[in-house]
Amino acid sequence: MTVYAIAQLKMTDRAAYDRYQERFFDVFKKYGGKLLAADEHPRVLDGAWLHDKIVMMSFPDEAAFLAFSNAPDYEEISRDRKAGAQATILLVKGFAPDR
Repeated sequence: MTVYAIAQLKMTDRAAYDRYQERFFDVFKKYGGKLLAADEHPRVLDGAWLHDKIVMMSFPDEAAFLAFSNAPDYEEISRDRKAGAQATILLVKGFAPDR
């Protein structure tokens, strides 16, 4: 079942985050992920949003996401993400209506 990873980011070191972002796609594309959205200026329609960026990705299933997020090459570049931004990351299961 498709899963969606949603990251809400608050920048703390833009240079470190930019280094992460420069290397992200080389790793990401190996694991079947699709980038659905990456927006530093989303339109807030209700409530307060205290972050600087939102990123939405899809993966074929949870195993594909875990392979990506636990891969040594991702762990290497994620050091810059962790140094560059505080993150809240959600993994959301896709909806499959009963037939």
